Amino acid sequence: MNTMEQTNPELLKELIHYQMPFGKFKGRKLVNLPVSYLEWFARKGFPDGKLGMLLNTIYVIRINGLMDIVYRMQELDKGSNLKQQ
Repeated sequence: MNTMEQTNPELLKELIHYQMPFGKFKGRKLVNLPVSYLEWFARKGFPDGKLGMLLNTIYVIRINGLMDIVYRMQELDKGSNLKQQ
């Protein structure tokens, strides 16, 4: 991951909405994937591209106990959606 990706606040915004595009958990938001599934990817290798980067990001967030950041982003997103309606 380059420095720009590490510091991009838009990454978290995208992460809370991005859904798994295939497999057993197709359609489930990445932030709601089981840790065991993320651990499996960590062992076997994350997919290439944006999906792999996002899966790796949520994996790092989960294993480091940083889900409060995700929950806060979800709350802020809900608030901004209410203002737009």
